[in-house]
Amino acid sequence: MSTTLPRQCWKLLASCAHELPGSAQRGENAPERAHQDFSQSLSYGDYLHLDVLKAAHQPITGAHDEHLFIAVHHVSEVWLGLIVRELKAAMALLDQGITDAPLKMLTRVVRAQEQLTNAWEVLKTMTPADYLLFRHAFGQASGFQSAGYRMVEFLLGNRQGVMLRPHEHRSDLHDPLLEAMSGPSVYDLALRLLAARGLTVPAAVLVRDFTQKPVLNEEVLQAWLTVYRDTETYWDLYELAEKLLDVEDNFRRWRFNHLTTVERTIGFKAGSGGTSGAGYLRQALSTVLFPELWEVRTRL
Repeated sequence: MSTTLPRQCWKLLASCAHELPGSAQRGENAPERAHQDFSQSLSYGDYLHLDVLKAAHQPITGAHDEHLFIAVHHVSEVWLGLIVRELKAAMALLDQGITDAPLKMLTRVVRAQEQLTNAWEVLKTMTPADYLLFRHAFGQASGFQSAGYRMVEFLLGNRQGVMLRPHEHRSDLHDPLLEAMSGPSVYDLALRLLAARGLTVPAAVLVRDFTQKPVLNEEVLQAWLTVYRDTETYWDLYELAEKLLDVEDNFRRWRFNHLTTVERTIGFKAGSGGTSGAGYLRQALSTVLFPELWEVRTRL
């Protein structure tokens, strides 16, 4: 079958082009009308500091896939930074008793988490042989040492003091993490809202050692059951609970994709940062951030 357009089609296209307001080169939609002199104003690259961003991309070896490895981790750190910013903003409002605006911020967290998880799919195009060409070059550097990721964990309530040690040499990283680990998590603030609405939350839960991981509390579970059984009365708390569950659900997905990426790349070799690698990541999958919100489904 011929792919040549019939003569009448060419005539129609020419006629349509002729009838457009202005010509392709002189009309209001022409590219020449765009601003082109940036000697006295910010350009796209200036605003985003692209020179600085690109300068940070410095592979150590000549291995082709090291570029991919660095790019994926750079992008992931930017998303982690956004997640931290949105979580902190949501928590500041929750601390004031505001429940509606934080939902938008937590939704943005969920969308950013999706981008983080998808980044593993790009990294999975790297084979074990590709990775071994440059793995030796970065020594003991590891995502385990990511201050951005650790901050996300701390804000969500997963706290372990030992996780601060890799940052002790940098007070600008260590001190904010210590502050986050010592204060209430986003879930702790949600429990305060339950109490403020007259639901029974034990004082031992509201005022506790925040450096410890959350554990399931029967009275807290009963409070959430009240919310879920009367959503009309507690609609804002119900929405908040479901949004928090979205966040943890995506957090689990990210961890699972991390695990499978590591397994298919290095198997069960030890991680570069000194952990057991896939074994450590598999154990981390068992972490539950908001235990009552998961258990409430069973009890309803």
